[in-house]
Amino acid sequence: MKIWITRHGQTRLNKARLMQGLTDEPLNETGIAQARKARAMIGDIRFDAVYSSPLDRAVQTGAIIGGVSPDQVIRDERLIEADFGRYEQRKYYLMGPAMTLYWALPEVFPAPDTVETIASLTERSRSFLQEIEQMDYENVLISCHGGIIRALTGYLTDAPGGIVWRPKAHNCEIRVFESAGGKHRLLKKIRAEK
Repeated sequence: MKIWITRHGQTRLNKARLMQGLTDEPLNETGIAQARKARAMIGDIRFDAVYSSPLDRAVQTGAIIGGVSPDQVIRDERLIEADFGRYEQRKYYLMGPAMTLYWALPEVFPAPDTVETIASLTERSRSFLQEIEQMDYENVLISCHGGIIRALTGYLTDAPGGIVWRPKAHNCEIRVFESAGGKHRLLKKIRAEK
């Protein structure tokens, strides 16, 4: 099975460099163009299923890249972005030391109060992917967010601690993994944002 994971296209909040977790923000024009470019880059691939976070920006991206209508996108709460709590919609550079250190080095610094933990991200990622791996898919697309993609990548690269924090995924970057017999490997990355 090939598991294609993409981060949503650009939104108004991304452009303004604001923390965007659970805010349900749609794609802006640039984000729509990024998703269309990513779709063009992967050619005529057909996905057996398209899964997405329930947030609009991820659903829109999944529909465009997946070549399906938004109502055909399967929404799953486990793919939602990390909950940034009181840091939601704050400027990246005005978060304060606790959140800045956590977001830069979550392997070292704990999540501040009100912010979802790495343990929570990895648990819901593992739960979702283990369920997907039981399906009879040849190609499946997952459209999600910058935080949760780090945990999904961690699972699919069998990373110690279950997370791969760096490098961050860019808008509409696609990571293609193979899952076979309980083994995983990264096949390629496709970056449409450049």
